[in-house]
Amino acid sequence: MFLRPCHPGPEAPGGVIIQGQQQARAASSFPVRGLAEGLALVGMYLVAARVGLLLAAEDSHIGPVWLSSGVALGGLLLLGLSRWPAVFVGAALVALTLEMPSGVVLAIAVGSTLEAVVGAMLLRRVACSRELHRVRDVAWLGAAAGLGALMAAAMGPLGLVVAGVLPLAQWWPGAWLWWMADLLGVLLVTPPLLLLRRPRRVRAAWEMGVLPAATVAVCVGVFAFPQPGSGSAHALAFLLFPLSAWAALRFGPRGAALSSLFIAMAAIAGTARGLGPFFTAGALPQGLVVLQLFIGITALTGLLLAAARAERRQAVEVLELLATTVRAVHEGVLICEVREPGVLHTVFANEALCALVGRRREELVGAPPGALLASGDSGERLRLAEALREERSLRAEVALTRPDGTRVWSEMQLSPVRADGEAVTHFVATHRDVTATKELQARLVAAERVAAVGTLAAGVGHEINNPLAYLALNLEAAQRSLAAEGAEAPARVRDALGSVRGAQEGAERIRLIVRDLQVFSREGAPERGLVDLNALVPPAVRVVLHALRPRARLVEQFGPVPRVLGSEARLGQVLLNLLVNAMQAIPEGDPARNEVRVRTGTAPSGHARVEVEDTGGGIPPDVLPRIFDPFFTTKGSGEGTGLGLAICQQIIRTHGGELHAHSVPGQGATFTLLLPPAPVQSAGPSVSPLLRGNARGAEASPGALPGRRGRVLIVDDEPRLAQSMRLLLEPYHDVVTATGGEDALARVAGGEPFDVVLCDLQMPGMDGIAVYRRLVAEAPVLVSRVVFISGGVSSPEARAFMETVSNPVLEKPVRPDVLLSTVEATLASVAREEARGAVGATGLG
Repeated sequence: MFLRPCHPGPEAPGGVIIQGQQQARAASSFPVRGLAEGLALVGMYLVAARVGLLLAAEDSHIGPVWLSSGVALGGLLLLGLSRWPAVFVGAALVALTLEMPSGVVLAIAVGSTLEAVVGAMLLRRVACSRELHRVRDVAWLGAAAGLGALMAAAMGPLGLVVAGVLPLAQWWPGAWLWWMADLLGVLLVTPPLLLLRRPRRVRAAWEMGVLPAATVAVCVGVFAFPQPGSGSAHALAFLLFPLSAWAALRFGPRGAALSSLFIAMAAIAGTARGLGPFFTAGALPQGLVVLQLFIGITALTGLLLAAARAERRQAVEVLELLATTVRAVHEGVLICEVREPGVLHTVFANEALCALVGRRREELVGAPPGALLASGDSGERLRLAEALREERSLRAEVALTRPDGTRVWSEMQLSPVRADGEAVTHFVATHRDVTATKELQARLVAAERVAAVGTLAAGVGHEINNPLAYLALNLEAAQRSLAAEGAEAPARVRDALGSVRGAQEGAERIRLIVRDLQVFSREGAPERGLVDLNALVPPAVRVVLHALRPRARLVEQFGPVPRVLGSEARLGQVLLNLLVNAMQAIPEGDPARNEVRVRTGTAPSGHARVEVEDTGGGIPPDVLPRIFDPFFTTKGSGEGTGLGLAICQQIIRTHGGELHAHSVPGQGATFTLLLPPAPVQSAGPSVSPLLRGNARGAEASPGALPGRRGRVLIVDDEPRLAQSMRLLLEPYHDVVTATGGEDALARVAGGEPFDVVLCDLQMPGMDGIAVYRRLVAEAPVLVSRVVFISGGVSSPEARAFMETVSNPVLEKPVRPDVLLSTVEATLASVAREEARGAVGATGLG
């Protein structure tokens, strides 16, 4: 090459090598800094040119490598494209030192600058990495060097020809040597510049001494002695290839770049002095071509080997990371290889999958994955086989089997893997344990079924109340009529009276059953009030008594219990659940030897106490601490959900109480319920707002007849019930019926006087609440005379209304004696009001 023209220019920042970082730095640099960097680049360019001239053949400016081209490209990549003027100045100065004509100087400077700028722009465009740790990066570096060198090789020799410095016949050989020299300059100098930073620590530090020593020894043996054309010297030169590969494989791109640069310098220096196998006397260009090929192959081989090893190391690291991640994930991962169509063999299973199916990895690897599926899942097997046949993804819930035969439900995601982009070579299946979710879903379904039964019971109870009410009232009327015959009545009358009394007892039992259902199925926000636990036990006992009789006898022990503030329905639910648990702990068949005992009393702490004790098999010590855990149960799948005791404990805790269990295996179990006493204890029995009327009626003498005839208005949308109450009351009072609120208010507005108003709470159109509010506004004297009748208050509005009024509330079906007593009590209250009014009027007179 003609060293004067061969001034390859600096190349611009290339892709990821600078990634805009150097551009941003150049743009933000102060002029002083930019000038300093430009001068430094010019200086390095001149030094590299001087070294290249020193390595040129004696009495010639021809050299195989132009180092300044590598300095130019590396400088622009590191400092930014804005430093191109430094390349131009450096190339021009080198040409001037060689006493080139001004036209040649300009051509060389422009060609060298374009060479560096075009190469840098290309590397930046393809996002080449400064680390040169990918094969594509090395390939693009070679392409950028070759393309940029074309600029310099085209303009430099052409300027020499035009100026008459170079004969036209020598233009092609000169352009070829120029291009090769600039290309090799980039391959030898640019990589060390890009990789010039703090080296990484190498584990085998001895190699850092042995490798350079071996390289120096071989280079001396090959290039330090005059042996032109020697076959043994040529063979010895091949020892440099494994040394270069050693440097690339052990020390990466940096080692490859430095090793190639050293070997090239040794080869060029020896050849330029007429030493080594590449010197050919009298045929300088041909000898240079062979030397250039040796240097180029050595440099490219080393860089490519280092990049390939770096890529492989990164791939191995990624694979190790993925493998570690897959092993550590909580979801099970199964990888299967497709060895032939439809036939899979497991090649990998992570720890989570092994734990899920209870097998070791050695048992899974090599086995067909279908062996894990439960035998009964024929449908899922068909879906899986179809997905494998069609090579598509599949998401399904499958049952996996453990060695002990138990099943585990898994949510499986099956995905095909196309390693070569076309054929499916593997399938990856991820398994997520959804056993607990499946059990939860089943238990929630059971809980919803129980809730639906409770809602149905509440509705059925409400519907039964109306016909039961007029049935009871009609039976009471018939009984009174038949009883009027006295002892002298015929036998058939006495028989009829006995039948009526039997029917009354049946109706009373139905009434109690309906009331118990309403207590335990009451919906909505539970109302809070004073609750007497002694009064709450009998309804719960009546619900379970029919199922308890074949198992055990029931013993009730009632003691003094302080009233508690709470929800009658929720506390009743707890008692009912404890009784059911006690009943289920005792097998059927020997009721005489077993018993369920319910005790009430007051604990030493002053808390209300209820104990439910059974003589069943007891609770094992290892199970006892877990009986209050949600979804924990020792019963079969059809007997319990594992929610009962957990809900009971939660209810008691919300009431500020405690629920404890004590058991001795083989001797039964005792559940103790403790509730704090209410802050204020009333004198009478504690009842809910819905039972105020019934309790008041119970206090009156059930056999007492009214002492004053009053005028009673019955408001009920059920004509038969209104008629039954009229028949019961008519012997003692004047009764008027109305089938709706509007009809009743019309009578009041018409001036009809009434002493008592029996009003149904729930009616279509205008209900009892609306009637009451209209009376407050239009006939306030009747407000205190209203007695409500309800089949069960369920809406929050009705419950809130009943909490704010003091009027009696009779719960359907109303017992006849309670109805008569309530009317009598209301009439007595009216008489007292009238008496107070008369006294007040007299005093005023």
